[in-house]
Amino acid sequence: MSRVVKLAVGFGLAGVFLWLVLRRVDLDQVMAASRTVSWPMLALAPLFLALGYACRVQRWRLMLLPHNPALGFLGAGVPFVASIAVNNLAPLRLGDVMRCFAFSRWLGVAPGAVVASVLVERMLDMVALVLALALALWVSSVDGAALGLGLTVPLLLAALGIAGLGLLLSPRLSRALAAALVRVVGRFGAAPRAWAEGFLRPAVDGMSRLSEGRALSAVLALSVPVWLFEGATYWAVAQALPALAAPQAAWLAMPVGTLATLLPSTPGHIGTFDFFVQSATLEFGNAPGAATSFTLLVHLTLWLTTTLAGSVCLLVWALARRRGEAP
Repeated sequence: MSRVVKLAVGFGLAGVFLWLVLRRVDLDQVMAASRTVSWPMLALAPLFLALGYACRVQRWRLMLLPHNPALGFLGAGVPFVASIAVNNLAPLRLGDVMRCFAFSRWLGVAPGAVVASVLVERMLDMVALVLALALALWVSSVDGAALGLGLTVPLLLAALGIAGLGLLLSPRLSRALAAALVRVVGRFGAAPRAWAEGFLRPAVDGMSRLSEGRALSAVLALSVPVWLFEGATYWAVAQALPALAAPQAAWLAMPVGTLATLLPSTPGHIGTFDFFVQSATLEFGNAPGAATSFTLLVHLTLWLTTTLAGSVCLLVWALARRRGEAP
Protein backbone atom coordinates (compact mmCIF):
# COMPACT_ATOMS: atom_id res chain seq x y z
CA MET A 1 0.00 0.00 0.00
CA SER A 2 1.52 3.33 -1.04
CA ARG A 3 1.98 6.19 1.38
CA VAL A 4 -0.68 8.23 -0.39
CA VAL A 5 -3.21 5.42 -0.04
CA LYS A 6 -2.30 4.94 3.63
CA LEU A 7 -2.78 8.65 4.27
CA ALA A 8 -6.12 8.65 2.44
CA VAL A 9 -7.37 5.62 4.39
CA GLY A 10 -6.19 7.12 7.68
CA PHE A 11 -7.83 10.49 7.16
CA GLY A 12 -10.97 8.82 5.83
CA LEU A 13 -11.31 6.61 8.92
CA ALA A 14 -10.58 9.58 11.17
CA GLY A 15 -13.41 11.53 9.53
CA VAL A 16 -15.87 8.65 9.91
CA PHE A 17 -15.07 8.05 13.57
CA LEU A 18 -15.10 11.76 14.38
CA TRP A 19 -18.57 12.01 12.83
CA LEU A 20 -19.67 9.03 14.95
CA VAL A 21 -18.39 10.79 18.06
CA LEU A 22 -20.18 14.06 17.33
CA ARG A 23 -23.49 12.55 16.29
CA ARG A 24 -23.93 11.04 19.74
CA VAL A 25 -23.90 14.32 21.67
CA ASP A 26 -25.26 17.80 22.03
CA LEU A 27 -22.29 20.19 22.00
CA ASP A 28 -24.00 22.39 24.59
CA GLN A 29 -23.96 19.41 26.99
CA VAL A 30 -20.27 18.88 26.31
CA MET A 31 -19.53 22.52 27.08
CA ALA A 32 -21.67 22.41 30.24
CA ALA A 33 -19.77 19.36 31.50
CA SER A 34 -16.41 20.93 30.65
CA ARG A 35 -17.19 24.07 32.67
CA THR A 36 -17.29 21.98 35.88
CA VAL A 37 -13.66 20.82 35.59
CA SER A 38 -11.59 20.76 38.78
CA TRP A 39 -8.30 22.25 37.61
CA PRO A 40 -6.19 21.10 40.59
CA MET A 41 -7.26 17.50 39.98
CA LEU A 42 -6.74 17.86 36.24
CA ALA A 43 -3.19 19.07 36.90
CA LEU A 44 -2.38 15.61 38.30
CA ALA A 45 -2.88 14.04 34.87
CA PRO A 46 0.30 15.42 33.23
CA LEU A 47 2.23 14.47 36.37
CA PHE A 48 1.08 10.84 36.17
CA LEU A 49 1.81 10.86 32.44
CA ALA A 50 5.35 12.14 33.05
CA LEU A 51 5.98 9.39 35.62
CA GLY A 52 4.75 6.80 33.15
CA TYR A 53 7.04 8.12 30.45
CA ALA A 54 9.99 8.09 32.85
CA CYS A 55 9.33 4.36 33.31
CA ARG A 56 9.08 3.91 29.53
CA VAL A 57 12.41 5.63 28.98
CA GLN A 58 14.13 3.55 31.65
CA ARG A 59 12.66 0.34 30.21
CA TRP A 60 13.93 1.21 26.72
CA ARG A 61 17.32 2.21 28.12
CA LEU A 62 17.67 -1.24 29.73
CA MET A 63 17.03 -2.84 26.33
CA LEU A 64 19.80 -0.76 24.76
CA LEU A 65 22.41 -1.12 27.52
CA PRO A 66 23.86 -4.38 26.11
CA HIS A 67 24.72 -2.40 22.97
CA ASN A 68 25.93 0.77 24.74
CA PRO A 69 26.66 0.34 28.48
CA ALA A 70 27.37 4.07 28.80
CA LEU A 71 23.87 5.14 27.71
CA GLY A 72 22.28 7.33 30.38
CA PHE A 73 18.68 8.18 31.17
CA LEU A 74 18.87 11.53 29.35
CA GLY A 75 20.54 9.88 26.37
CA ALA A 76 17.60 7.51 25.99
CA GLY A 77 14.95 10.01 27.03
CA VAL A 78 15.61 12.68 24.40
CA PRO A 79 15.02 10.46 21.34
CA PHE A 80 12.16 8.58 23.01
CA VAL A 81 10.06 11.62 23.89
CA ALA A 82 11.07 13.46 20.71
CA SER A 83 9.75 10.55 18.62
CA ILE A 84 6.37 10.76 20.37
CA ALA A 85 6.08 14.45 19.48
CA VAL A 86 6.90 13.71 15.84
CA ASN A 87 4.26 10.95 15.78
CA ASN A 88 1.77 13.49 17.14
CA LEU A 89 2.52 15.96 14.35
CA ALA A 90 3.55 13.91 11.32
CA PRO A 91 1.83 11.03 9.48
CA LEU A 92 2.90 7.40 9.00
CA ARG A 93 4.55 7.15 12.45
CA LEU A 94 7.55 9.15 11.26
CA GLY A 95 8.64 9.49 14.89
CA ASP A 96 9.23 5.74 15.17
CA VAL A 97 11.35 5.84 12.01
CA MET A 98 13.39 8.72 13.45
CA ARG A 99 13.91 6.91 16.74
CA CYS A 100 15.28 3.86 14.93
CA PHE A 101 17.52 5.62 12.42
CA ALA A 102 17.97 9.37 12.92
CA PHE A 103 18.88 9.02 16.61
CA SER A 104 21.22 6.05 16.15
CA ARG A 105 24.37 8.17 16.45
CA TRP A 106 22.99 10.02 19.49
CA LEU A 107 22.26 6.69 21.19
CA GLY A 108 25.57 5.11 20.22
CA VAL A 109 23.64 2.03 19.09
CA ALA A 110 23.41 0.50 15.61
CA PRO A 111 20.06 1.07 13.84
CA GLY A 112 19.31 -2.66 13.69
CA ALA A 113 19.58 -2.97 17.47
CA VAL A 114 17.35 0.08 17.95
CA VAL A 115 14.74 -1.44 15.61
CA ALA A 116 14.84 -4.68 17.62
CA SER A 117 14.34 -2.79 20.89
CA VAL A 118 11.35 -0.91 19.50
CA LEU A 119 9.78 -4.16 18.25
CA VAL A 120 10.22 -5.78 21.67
CA GLU A 121 8.81 -2.66 23.31
CA ARG A 122 5.73 -2.88 21.08
CA MET A 123 5.25 -6.55 21.93
CA LEU A 124 5.50 -5.83 25.66
CA ASP A 125 2.97 -3.03 25.38
CA MET A 126 0.56 -5.14 23.37
CA VAL A 127 0.66 -7.91 25.97
CA ALA A 128 0.19 -5.41 28.81
CA LEU A 129 -2.73 -3.67 27.09
CA VAL A 130 -4.52 -6.90 26.25
CA LEU A 131 -4.20 -8.05 29.87
CA ALA A 132 -5.30 -4.61 31.13
CA LEU A 133 -8.36 -4.73 28.88
CA ALA A 134 -9.25 -8.23 30.07
CA LEU A 135 -8.87 -7.16 33.71
CA ALA A 136 -10.91 -3.98 33.23
CA LEU A 137 -13.76 -5.88 31.57
CA TRP A 138 -13.74 -8.55 34.28
CA VAL A 139 -13.59 -6.14 37.25
CA SER A 140 -16.15 -3.71 35.85
CA SER A 141 -18.60 -6.47 34.84
CA VAL A 142 -19.78 -4.43 31.84
CA ASP A 143 -21.09 -6.42 28.89
CA GLY A 144 -19.10 -4.52 26.27
CA ALA A 145 -22.15 -3.82 24.07
CA ALA A 146 -21.01 -0.34 23.02
CA LEU A 147 -17.62 -1.78 22.07
CA GLY A 148 -18.91 -4.84 20.26
CA LEU A 149 -17.45 -7.15 22.91
CA GLY A 150 -19.09 -10.22 24.39
CA LEU A 151 -18.96 -11.78 27.83
CA THR A 152 -16.27 -14.29 26.79
CA VAL A 153 -13.89 -11.56 25.62
CA PRO A 154 -12.08 -11.09 28.98
CA LEU A 155 -11.09 -14.77 29.05
CA LEU A 156 -9.99 -14.73 25.42
CA LEU A 157 -7.98 -11.55 25.91
CA ALA A 158 -6.34 -12.91 29.05
CA ALA A 159 -5.37 -16.10 27.20
CA LEU A 160 -3.93 -14.03 24.36
CA GLY A 161 -1.97 -11.88 26.77
CA ILE A 162 -0.56 -14.87 28.64
CA ALA A 163 0.43 -16.47 25.32
CA GLY A 164 2.23 -13.28 24.32
CA LEU A 165 4.00 -13.19 27.66
CA GLY A 166 5.10 -16.79 27.11
CA LEU A 167 6.68 -15.80 23.80
CA LEU A 168 8.59 -12.99 25.50
CA LEU A 169 9.87 -15.31 28.22
CA SER A 170 10.85 -18.14 25.86
CA PRO A 171 13.12 -17.04 22.98
CA ARG A 172 13.30 -20.65 21.76
CA LEU A 173 9.52 -20.70 21.34
CA SER A 174 9.65 -17.28 19.71
CA ARG A 175 12.26 -18.45 17.21
CA ALA A 176 10.18 -21.52 16.32
CA LEU A 177 7.05 -19.42 15.81
CA ALA A 178 8.95 -16.79 13.79
CA ALA A 179 10.44 -19.51 11.56
CA ALA A 180 6.97 -20.98 10.99
CA LEU A 181 5.56 -17.58 10.07
CA VAL A 182 8.42 -16.93 7.67
CA ARG A 183 7.73 -20.25 5.93
CA VAL A 184 4.04 -19.41 5.58
CA VAL A 185 4.74 -15.93 4.24
CA GLY A 186 7.46 -17.33 1.98
CA ARG A 187 4.81 -19.20 -0.01
CA PHE A 188 3.73 -15.85 -1.44
CA GLY A 189 7.17 -15.13 -2.90
CA ALA A 190 10.73 -14.16 -2.12
CA ALA A 191 9.94 -10.51 -1.40
CA PRO A 192 7.29 -11.22 1.30
CA ARG A 193 9.64 -13.82 2.83
CA ALA A 194 12.49 -11.31 2.99
CA TRP A 195 10.16 -8.73 4.56
CA ALA A 196 8.97 -11.22 7.21
CA GLU A 197 12.53 -12.23 8.06
CA GLY A 198 13.63 -8.61 8.30
CA PHE A 199 10.73 -7.82 10.62
CA LEU A 200 10.73 -10.88 12.88
CA ARG A 201 14.42 -11.73 13.24
CA PRO A 202 15.46 -8.47 14.98
CA ALA A 203 12.59 -8.81 17.48
CA VAL A 204 13.51 -12.41 18.34
CA ASP A 205 17.21 -11.54 18.58
CA GLY A 206 16.33 -8.65 20.87
CA MET A 207 14.31 -10.92 23.16
CA SER A 208 17.17 -13.45 23.21
CA ARG A 209 19.63 -10.80 24.34
CA LEU A 210 17.29 -9.66 27.09
CA SER A 211 16.70 -13.18 28.38
CA GLU A 212 20.41 -13.87 28.78
CA GLY A 213 20.60 -11.97 32.08
CA ARG A 214 18.36 -10.15 34.51
CA ALA A 215 17.45 -7.43 32.04
CA LEU A 216 14.22 -9.12 30.94
CA SER A 217 12.90 -9.27 34.52
CA ALA A 218 13.56 -5.57 34.98
CA VAL A 219 12.00 -4.73 31.61
CA LEU A 220 8.90 -6.78 32.41
CA ALA A 221 8.65 -5.25 35.89
CA LEU A 222 8.82 -1.71 34.50
CA SER A 223 5.94 -2.46 32.13
CA VAL A 224 3.60 -2.56 35.14
CA PRO A 225 4.10 1.06 36.31
CA VAL A 226 4.20 2.22 32.68
CA TRP A 227 0.54 1.29 32.24
CA LEU A 228 -0.55 1.96 35.82
CA PHE A 229 0.58 5.57 35.44
CA GLU A 230 -1.08 5.74 32.02
CA GLY A 231 -4.33 4.54 33.59
CA ALA A 232 -3.87 7.01 36.44
CA THR A 233 -3.67 9.80 33.85
CA TYR A 234 -7.13 8.86 32.57
CA TRP A 235 -8.38 8.45 36.16
CA ALA A 236 -7.19 11.95 37.14
CA VAL A 237 -9.05 13.46 34.20
CA ALA A 238 -12.18 11.49 35.12
CA GLN A 239 -11.95 12.64 38.74
CA ALA A 240 -11.62 16.24 37.55
CA LEU A 241 -15.05 16.04 35.87
CA PRO A 242 -17.89 16.07 38.44
CA ALA A 243 -20.36 15.53 35.59
CA LEU A 244 -18.88 12.07 34.98
CA ALA A 245 -21.07 9.85 37.15
CA ALA A 246 -18.86 6.74 36.83
CA PRO A 247 -15.20 7.86 36.78
CA GLN A 248 -14.02 4.25 37.05
CA ALA A 249 -14.71 4.08 33.32
CA ALA A 250 -11.24 5.59 32.91
CA TRP A 251 -9.62 2.20 33.58
CA LEU A 252 -11.47 0.63 30.65
CA ALA A 253 -11.04 3.68 28.43
CA MET A 254 -7.24 3.51 28.75
CA PRO A 255 -6.59 0.12 27.11
CA VAL A 256 -9.46 0.54 24.65
CA GLY A 257 -8.28 3.99 23.52
CA THR A 258 -4.63 2.96 23.31
CA LEU A 259 -5.38 -0.14 21.26
CA ALA A 260 -7.51 2.04 18.95
CA THR A 261 -4.35 3.95 17.99
CA LEU A 262 -3.32 0.86 15.99
CA LEU A 263 -6.00 1.77 13.43
CA PRO A 264 -4.99 3.97 10.48
CA SER A 265 -5.73 7.58 11.33
CA THR A 266 -4.34 11.10 11.37
CA PRO A 267 -1.31 12.25 13.36
CA GLY A 268 -2.54 12.38 16.94
CA HIS A 269 -5.17 9.69 16.22
CA ILE A 270 -8.04 12.12 15.84
CA GLY A 271 -11.40 10.39 15.58
CA THR A 272 -10.34 6.77 16.11
CA PHE A 273 -9.04 7.33 19.65
CA ASP A 274 -11.99 9.56 20.52
CA PHE A 275 -14.68 7.15 19.34
CA PHE A 276 -13.41 4.18 21.33
CA VAL A 277 -12.68 6.16 24.50
CA GLN A 278 -16.14 7.72 24.31
CA SER A 279 -17.70 4.27 23.75
CA ALA A 280 -15.86 2.77 26.72
CA THR A 281 -16.98 5.66 28.94
CA LEU A 282 -20.59 5.31 27.83
CA GLU A 283 -20.47 1.61 28.81
CA PHE A 284 -20.67 2.67 32.46
CA GLY A 285 -23.85 4.69 32.00
CA ASN A 286 -22.19 8.10 31.85
CA ALA A 287 -24.11 10.86 30.10
CA PRO A 288 -22.99 11.42 26.47
CA GLY A 289 -22.02 15.03 27.14
CA ALA A 290 -19.85 14.11 30.13
CA ALA A 291 -18.33 11.10 28.33
CA THR A 292 -17.39 13.25 25.35
CA SER A 293 -15.96 15.99 27.55
CA PHE A 294 -13.82 13.35 29.31
CA THR A 295 -12.69 11.95 25.95
CA LEU A 296 -11.61 15.34 24.62
CA LEU A 297 -9.83 16.29 27.85
CA VAL A 298 -7.91 13.01 27.95
CA HIS A 299 -6.92 13.35 24.30
CA LEU A 300 -5.79 16.95 24.78
CA THR A 301 -3.81 16.06 27.91
CA LEU A 302 -1.98 13.19 26.23
CA TRP A 303 -1.30 15.08 23.01
CA LEU A 304 -0.32 18.45 24.48
CA THR A 305 1.92 17.09 27.24
CA THR A 306 3.91 14.75 25.00
CA THR A 307 4.09 17.24 22.12
CA LEU A 308 5.46 20.05 24.28
CA ALA A 309 7.97 17.81 26.06
CA GLY A 310 8.99 16.15 22.80
CA SER A 311 9.46 19.50 21.07
CA VAL A 312 11.94 20.49 23.78
CA CYS A 313 13.77 17.19 23.25
CA LEU A 314 13.89 17.78 19.50
CA LEU A 315 15.43 21.19 20.13
CA VAL A 316 18.05 19.69 22.46
CA TRP A 317 18.92 17.06 19.86
CA ALA A 318 19.12 19.61 17.03
CA LEU A 319 21.41 21.90 19.02
CA ALA A 320 23.64 18.97 20.01
CA ARG A 321 23.88 17.86 16.38
CA ARG A 322 24.89 21.36 15.33
CA ARG A 323 27.66 21.38 17.93
CA GLY A 324 28.60 17.77 17.16
CA GLU A 325 28.08 16.71 20.78
CA ALA A 326 27.03 13.35 22.22
CA PRO A 327 24.48 13.10 25.07
